Amino acid sequence: METTQSSSTSLSGLNLADALITSINHSSPPSSTKRHLKISIIGTGNVGMAIAQTILTQDLVDELALVDALPEKLRGEMLDLQHAAAFLPRTTISASTDYAVTANSDLCIVTAGARQNPGESRLNLLQRNVGLFKKIVPPLVQYSPDCTLMVVSNPVDILTYVAWKLSGFTTNRVIGSGTNLDSSRFRSLVADHLDVNAQDVQAYIIGEHGDSSVALWSGISIAGVPVLNFLDKKQIPYKKETLEKIHKEVVNCAYEVIKLKGYTSWAVGYSVASLARSILRDQRRIHPVSVLAKGFYGIEGGDVFLSLPAQLGRAGILGVANVPISEEEAEQLRKSATTILELQAQLGD
Repeated sequence: METTQSSSTSLSGLNLADALITSINHSSPPSSTKRHLKISIIGTGNVGMAIAQTILTQDLVDELALVDALPEKLRGEMLDLQHAAAFLPRTTISASTDYAVTANSDLCIVTAGARQNPGESRLNLLQRNVGLFKKIVPPLVQYSPDCTLMVVSNPVDILTYVAWKLSGFTTNRVIGSGTNLDSSRFRSLVADHLDVNAQDVQAYIIGEHGDSSVALWSGISIAGVPVLNFLDKKQIPYKKETLEKIHKEVVNCAYEVIKLKGYTSWAVGYSVASLARSILRDQRRIHPVSVLAKGFYGIEGGDVFLSLPAQLGRAGILGVANVPISEEEAEQLRKSATTILELQAQLGD
């Protein structure tokens, strides 16, 4: 499926919503299962359980299903959550190694993934994860043909592409968690630098969830006031090195947490729960998540998933926000796409 970007920037003759958001073409309708909301999480490691715990405490669903290949750990995690029933909103919690437990899910969240062995190449790790996804995605589609599929496993952009290919779903129903958390870290660091509240900062990291991500400095605003205006007029003291340092900190945040505690989990849990809320409650919020980026900002040459500011609702991805970016940022984004496509090409069919 191809997506196209609006060629006109004028509001003349256009609905305002059309000017702000580029719709996803040939999208399928939202899940018809509205009376009973269900999420399935595949993978009950640290990330999967952080997501499960956050979803439960935020009262997002009526039913939560867990799937993992390790039956004893899986049962232990299920019982541990069930024993907290008196302190949580009423939610049915089930778990199984059999994917039948995921039947009729509105949202399936995949966190499972192979860990990198010492000395193992990134490509070999990716190939092992592709093999794992070939066992995960088809049964999810079989039991929940109308669900939205969300990929959290890394490398998230390529594995979102793999999940899309394996599922046969339209692109609006396959989402990668992408740079949603990176953007939260970005907002926090910018807020610290400017001494404001992070909730008042509008800022995005787009592109690859990784080293080639792109910080959209041109689009940062504080309470609706564009920061670039102040920077250009030198009303806020700054150096280009300062901006680069902040972006580098965003990229290295996860590495630091992993170095200190061995893994990341809680921030991912909150990030993914925010995406689930926007989808299941049809909030139509804008999140930087991994979507089919071909056709946006001059990205051509192949089907590649990258994070772009996307509007999320019951139908999954409703469209991509037409966020103005500088030519330098667009070029960085295209380089990010090239990086992903080169690695993707090595996977074969």
